[in-house]
Amino acid sequence: MLYLAIDQHKCQLTVNVRNEQGDVVQNRQVSTNHNDIDEFFVSFSKKARKYRGYMAIVEVCGFNDWLLEKLKKTRCSEIVVIQPDNSAVNKTDKRDANVLGELLWNNRNRLRGGQRPNGIRRIFPADPADAQVRQLANFRQHLVTQRTRIINKIKGVLNKHNMAQDAPSKLYHTKKFRQWIATVQLPVVDRLEVDMNITSWNLYDKQIIDVEVELIKRSETKASDVFRLKAIPGISAMGAITLLSRIGDIKRFKNPDSLANYFGLTPGCHNTGGKHRVGGITKRGNAIARQVLNFAVIHIVRKDPAMKAWHKKIKNRRGAKTAKVAVMRKLATIIWHILRWDRPYQFRYDPPKKDDLRSSREVLRGMGNKNHSDKKRRPPLKSRGKTRA
Repeated sequence: MLYLAIDQHKCQLTVNVRNEQGDVVQNRQVSTNHNDIDEFFVSFSKKARKYRGYMAIVEVCGFNDWLLEKLKKTRCSEIVVIQPDNSAVNKTDKRDANVLGELLWNNRNRLRGGQRPNGIRRIFPADPADAQVRQLANFRQHLVTQRTRIINKIKGVLNKHNMAQDAPSKLYHTKKFRQWIATVQLPVVDRLEVDMNITSWNLYDKQIIDVEVELIKRSETKASDVFRLKAIPGISAMGAITLLSRIGDIKRFKNPDSLANYFGLTPGCHNTGGKHRVGGITKRGNAIARQVLNFAVIHIVRKDPAMKAWHKKIKNRRGAKTAKVAVMRKLATIIWHILRWDRPYQFRYDPPKKDDLRSSREVLRGMGNKNHSDKKRRPPLKSRGKTRA
């Protein structure tokens, strides 16, 4: 079998190929032009057939889709997508591809056996349906961010003239405020800026609604899970859809800690020379998922008495920031239980129990009492020997 490592860039691919003995048999660069790419994969797939197939490894990036599809079409037996680590001091594309090839070759036996590879953070690309939902959720978040910037610019103009106190409402999303800001007297330049920002504001509102409608259509198959997560205070329907698109199949997470680690909510550590140091959370997961959980903390500590009391204890002991992260970690645990066991929201979860069946001893005892009820029962044993006072 051959082992193909690819360091992907926009204009070229740096390729490193190893054989079963770990020797580098090919090290070259391939242009991303359609003809060059097709020519390379046709020749390489023919060569790989003589070696009974090949495995491939590639670092995750924003334009992996076409390359992963190309690998699937050429019958790659195993595609490993990994999260890149920090850049090395002496960095070249050939060295990066060589390091990827070594990682793939060292884990070849574990990958064949379906085990977790060592020394790499592997990423499983989402299926096409979840990938489209993720793309829409990311685009919606972009639109919301842009709308917030527009609103903040309007606020800046009002604060410039100390007119915020004259607004009919302190909430900027209300109908009264929009009607007032559209007719309030302002200098010519400021009036022009506010009018243009209002136009952009209305456009972003319409685009956000269109994206949300499309998200709802694509999440109809997971409606039950959406309603379960929506029952958590602070998580809206859009937040639930976003989290579900990032989680995918909950069964691939063995326990709640795995889901928390996937979101980047587990603490990092630096242990050396007998010294143990625990740092902040790793933040190696999806930022939008953490943002949804972060927003939910504000509401859940108000509406859930048990969570509020638990949050208060940690806040008094460790501070507000640590308490907020602890609640986010708790929410990740709760979400895992909700999705894994199809259970409604509650603060504390007991481990799932099997059906309450009587033990074999009780069954036999019941059968004996039923069939031999006429027999005398043996009297209970009394204490033998001397009794203690």
